[in-house]
Amino acid sequence: MLTTTVCVALSAAGLAIAILTAYRRRYVRATRIAAFALIPVGLAMAGLAELGGKVGRAVGDWAADLVFKPSLWAGFAVLAASVVLFAIARIAGRRKGRGAVEGKTARPGVEPGASAPAVGPGRKPAQPAPKAKQGRSDGLDDFDDIEAILKKHGI
Repeated sequence: MLTTTVCVALSAAGLAIAILTAYRRRYVRATRIAAFALIPVGLAMAGLAELGGKVGRAVGDWAADLVFKPSLWAGFAVLAASVVLFAIARIAGRRKGRGAVEGKTARPGVEPGASAPAVGPGRKPAQPAPKAKQGRSDGLDDFDDIEAILKKHGI
């Protein structure tokens, strides 16, 4: 009840300011002020002002518990342990995956872990890309790379 009264008072004050601004022939500004002035009444009528109060009280209670309850700190410790375990599992998974790829004999010209290209009947497997020529400064090195990629894929 008190929240609704405060919201109505704020809206009334804002509308009064909007009327004074319109009297000075600043209509665009007066319209903006009126729009902002109607927000508190709208929040009160929709019940969102009371909801905001309940959320504020809940956050305040949680903050008080954060200071005075050791079990809440223990909860944060458990969450931290969970994050550390996830990080360890991720690092261990990366090391295991890398070691398995390094142990295999890789074909020349193929990245470790890359899948083999599909070779249909009558087609030869793609040859490794030729080495780029050294000493060319006319900007054609990029085209040589593109040409090698296209040849690799049989285009």
